[in-house]
Amino acid sequence: MTSSSADQDTEGRRRGGGMFRSLRVPNFRRYASANLVSLTGTWMQRIGQDWLVLQLSDDSGIALGLITALQFGPTLFLSMYGGVLADRYPKRRLLIGTQVLMGLLALLLGLLVATDAVDLWHVFVLAGGLGAVSAIDAPVRQAFVSEMVGPELLTNAVSLNSTIFNGARLVGPSVAGLLIGWASGDTAPAFFVNAASFAFTIVALASMRADQLHPSPPVARAKGQLRAGLAYTWAHHDLRLAMVLAFVIGTFGFNYQVTIALMAREQFGLGAEAFGLLSTTFAIGSLTGALLSTRRSVRPRQRFLIGSAVVFGVLTVVAGLAPGYAAFAVLLVPTGAAALVFSVANNSFVQLGADPQMRGRVMALYFMCFMGGTPVGAPLIGWISEHLGAPWGLILGGAVVVVAGVAAGAVLARGRSVRLEGSRRRPWLRLRVGPRGVAAPGLRAAEEAVAAQAPGSQATGR
Repeated sequence: MTSSSADQDTEGRRRGGGMFRSLRVPNFRRYASANLVSLTGTWMQRIGQDWLVLQLSDDSGIALGLITALQFGPTLFLSMYGGVLADRYPKRRLLIGTQVLMGLLALLLGLLVATDAVDLWHVFVLAGGLGAVSAIDAPVRQAFVSEMVGPELLTNAVSLNSTIFNGARLVGPSVAGLLIGWASGDTAPAFFVNAASFAFTIVALASMRADQLHPSPPVARAKGQLRAGLAYTWAHHDLRLAMVLAFVIGTFGFNYQVTIALMAREQFGLGAEAFGLLSTTFAIGSLTGALLSTRRSVRPRQRFLIGSAVVFGVLTVVAGLAPGYAAFAVLLVPTGAAALVFSVANNSFVQLGADPQMRGRVMALYFMCFMGGTPVGAPLIGWISEHLGAPWGLILGGAVVVVAGVAAGAVLARGRSVRLEGSRRRPWLRLRVGPRGVAAPGLRAAEEAVAAQAPGSQATGR
């Protein structure tokens, strides 16, 4: 690409608006299309894996929580290493390797089920292997998004990635449920479809134009790079807040893989088709939340993260109190929307708050917080659901999220003035948060001055 065409491309992207503006970038458009296919297969595998565990364990909630823990547990140990690799080496090449490995693991599980040689420990081992590869893949993939689209479109690209993820969640569980039901409970077809789907992403990555990427300068191999990533994050109070919220919500709130399955089978006494449909209703809400998030073009504020976390926690509690299957399915829609509004905002907040050469390690720490609590949270929620009843996994998990959000809000407001201000125009009431002693007329200017000095503010045009 010549410098003039590159300048025109950058200027065009700045002028361009719309919900899908990052899809104007050819490399990202190719990646996003392939990712939709691959993620549909991934969701089919998740539904098939959960159903297979329930079949092999006589409907054990603890076993279902354990399989989730094994799949996400490696994040605690390998995610930061994946972030170091993302900062050191070409991300596209790393992603091709992880996609190949995950495809082979899905194929192996499908062969074990198809030959009737599968046992519960096989599923546990392969889930752990998939989790280990995913722990490397996730921070590399997240950091690669900025290389495809550049900083101007990063927030929109993150939102569209979440839209694609939840679009796949909308289709994958329903197709998996119908496929498993059509096969009389056989989960092997779901695993074979997932194994084949990775080929689309591999081809898309291999065919990208390198001259249209925006790679950050590689970090030379050196000692202490993990510690440097931790120290960098700790030195930024805004990133610390995002990490704490990610850990609490990832541990106690984002356990729908366990809770929906147990609600379908234990609370309502229904089969795989109903489980798939419940997952689909949650995905409808998630897709809605992700689409709403595509309208954001600047870094979210901290109070928005806290507010969206509290709303998600409240809706989770309400969903646990649903009196029947239909009510539960309906409540999953706003709950899924709230979950994704928080998730996309927190992801964008962290990415845009980190320097490019630190982004891989910071995103690795983010995923370690977001997914690393699952090995504790999923078995705990499974145990609670098994012994107290499936709704209690949702009620108690949501309550913890609400308490954490309120506590974070109290910490953020400490040393600040918090008040409601009236206005003659909409909105008639506004919540104002600012340093004590700042006069009301100058508060907005003070907030903008602080925001302009935050990491990533220049990248978002603020």
